[in-house]
Amino acid sequence: MPYVSELLGKPVADVDGTRIGHLDDLIATQRGDVPHPVVVAIVIKRSRGNLIVPMSDVVVLIAPAIPLTKQTKDIEPYVPGQSDIYLARDVLDRQIIDTDGVRVVRVNDLELTRVNVDFYVANVDTSGLGLLRRLGMGKVAQRFIGRSQRKGSPTGTISWDDIELLSPDQPMRLRVSSDRISDLHPADLAEIISDLTRTESDKLLESLDVETVAETLEEVEPEFQAALVETMPDERVADVLEEMSPDAAADLLAELPEDRSEDLLNLMEKDEAADVRKLLSYPDDSAGGLMTTEFVAVQADLTAEQTIAVLRDLGPDAETIYYIYVVDEHGKLAGVFSLRDLVIAKPNVPIAEFMHRRVVTVNALDSQDAVAHAVSKYNLLAVPVVDDQNRLHGIVTADDALDKIIPTAWKKRLPKLYR
Repeated sequence: MPYVSELLGKPVADVDGTRIGHLDDLIATQRGDVPHPVVVAIVIKRSRGNLIVPMSDVVVLIAPAIPLTKQTKDIEPYVPGQSDIYLARDVLDRQIIDTDGVRVVRVNDLELTRVNVDFYVANVDTSGLGLLRRLGMGKVAQRFIGRSQRKGSPTGTISWDDIELLSPDQPMRLRVSSDRISDLHPADLAEIISDLTRTESDKLLESLDVETVAETLEEVEPEFQAALVETMPDERVADVLEEMSPDAAADLLAELPEDRSEDLLNLMEKDEAADVRKLLSYPDDSAGGLMTTEFVAVQADLTAEQTIAVLRDLGPDAETIYYIYVVDEHGKLAGVFSLRDLVIAKPNVPIAEFMHRRVVTVNALDSQDAVAHAVSKYNLLAVPVVDDQNRLHGIVTADDALDKIIPTAWKKRLPKLYR
């Protein structure tokens, strides 16, 4: 079967054998319920402007020189419609989001097939062999194909009817899994986005709901977050910030210009904005700058059973509920107990009887190194952050604490495109 790359650049001659230019592109369109588009015209590049010739005026497509049935002056140019696809311009080098393999692959070539007198787009070639073919190394590619087929290697082709072709500035998707984009783990979505161009990632983020965008942004570094929301409307960014944890939202806002950051805070709900403003008031490298305000705190007069009821209400909004903190009526930290302590306690036992009164804490102005040291030394999943009066203001989770001191190579990498 012929490939588009093998046809591009071929000379084109009129019925008299006069060379009029070379093939620059092929135009295909969808007909009825046939899933594979049919080639309806060729684009001829000439010194005095391109000429689009309908396939009805092409004698044969697979030839050293493509002959036409008419003289140039007698050809009625084909007029492309809105549903027409320029195979080289609109499809080659486009990227495909493979949600099954959680990866981004590039269209290196297109395979055509002949049915009677018509040519249809059969397959998309994403393999390295397709790239070799594009570089004019077709014979080398053929040798590789022979070897890979003998070894049972995958061909790297995808049937066209499994492709969802979106707008030219969007990556294509595998139709069989296009509905699963938002079902991917946020870390997988973040990895896919980091492999896309700026325009493509913008389009993909536009297609996702606010909650999914928030979860995805939390999987990348704040610098990358800022780049991704740079062209996003402020109202949508504010909605995304409300869905993010307060500490992640604060990190993102800290990377944006001060005036835009303030505008976004003004668009957010008052309670969410207040939490974020509080975090932004602390130095970036302090415990206050690392902490989140999403934690569970209860008073000591509750029983174990009553506390479990509280957790059902407050738990979904907390970053972690493994530790439950006990505070007095002034918000001062009085104790802590784990979820395990709570589950094994008898329902009517007051939590004051099994809570731990000696609590490891850090001050809001302590350095990030001090926070990481406390987490590591006492093997904590989170450490509470207090002020000089021992009032509880937030917690720093172990992942946030250790992320500041682990080797750079282990941190989420910022794609070069956005640096």
